[in-house]
Amino acid sequence: MFAEEEAQLLSSAASDPAELTALVERRAAGEPLEHVIGRARFGGLWIALEPGVFVPRRRTEFLLERAAGALRPGVVVVDLCCGSGALGAALSARGERVELHAADLDPAAVRCARRNLAALGPNRVHRGDLLDALPTDLRGRIDILVANVPYVPTGEIALLPAEAREHEARTALDGGPDGLDVLRRVAAGAARWLAPGGRLLVESSDRQAPGAMAVMAGYGLCPDAVTSEEYGVTVVTGTRPDRSP
Repeated sequence: MFAEEEAQLLSSAASDPAELTALVERRAAGEPLEHVIGRARFGGLWIALEPGVFVPRRRTEFLLERAAGALRPGVVVVDLCCGSGALGAALSARGERVELHAADLDPAAVRCARRNLAALGPNRVHRGDLLDALPTDLRGRIDILVANVPYVPTGEIALLPAEAREHEARTALDGGPDGLDVLRRVAAGAARWLAPGGRLLVESSDRQAPGAMAVMAGYGLCPDAVTSEEYGVTVVTGTRPDRSP
């Protein structure tokens, strides 16, 4: 983003010169712009954010596109590891009549998601640990399970930009020694929660995609991977077979 654009966003977020000065000081100290102004642009929407909550990345719009391509009226969609609820909000805005739920463990993320998904009504954003957070009546009914799981290997966290490393929750970034630990936990339960033919979609690096596909296959899902040169990211999909797992 150009400096002129940042300045305009900071100015629009401030109610008076004193507040603008405070916002500029926060930004100059290294706080992410999105945390400073309290919102981020994703999928054509403005997404409300709180300090500490994972900032939705542009590359995740490829995951959005892949999931949106499977939308049909009446499908059940879950945004797992939802963070601010950006993916869920953008999928809901695609105009299909879907039953959408979101879940995250972090209290600040859940607060943001409830703001961003308020139009869906109450009881659609759940707090808890991965699939355990979901209402039991969703078991075996989910058609599209998007899970932007953390996939940075623990040993590479120190290499991340300071904006992410110092200002976002570690749990939203750290994927364990090989970056696949959280995916393993999601994939282990996915077949029980997906409807026959339902899909689990996750974001991955090109380097990790073969390992992510192997994880999904190991838990009874049929894996596939598509890489976007434009977004510089890979989306790995695991489909539950039509037969019972």
